[in-house]
Amino acid sequence: MQCLDVFNRAVGDMLGSVPALVGHLDMKTAFPFCLLSGTLFKNQEIPMSVPASNTIILVTRNGMGEADTTLQHKLIQTYFRLLDENNILPAAICFYSEGVKLLVSGSPVLETVKSLESKGVHCILCSTCLEFFNLTDQVQVGIVGGMTDIIEAQFRADKVISI
Repeated sequence: MQCLDVFNRAVGDMLGSVPALVGHLDMKTAFPFCLLSGTLFKNQEIPMSVPASNTIILVTRNGMGEADTTLQHKLIQTYFRLLDENNILPAAICFYSEGVKLLVSGSPVLETVKSLESKGVHCILCSTCLEFFNLTDQVQVGIVGGMTDIIEAQFRADKVISI
């Protein structure tokens, strides 16, 4: 699976299908590392596996993007589900600011993040943020650490992705 396929699949899961991009754009020239797959239909199986890497993901929101909370949760659920299903395994996912709310009781992503953790992904939660939101006793998955742990993960990483 190529990188645009991952995006198309995520959007396709939400919308049902994704129309092909503008025909006059030569995608191989514009994006030599991606290939356009055309229309993607819901529930289409596309095998993919990316080995564990020295990439970390920073999660600073109680969801993904700036939108209604329901949409933010749907997007982050899809993102984590695709990482899990396709074994795209970052070295760590760091949760701070409102992102810590995703790993406490009642979060819609708990089971998926638990599955990622069981595959070796380190989930680090900011203790200061948990204390600020009075959530320390509600943590369901991950390791409660400090900003020092998050900084260390960032500087050890070859790539840092902020969502």
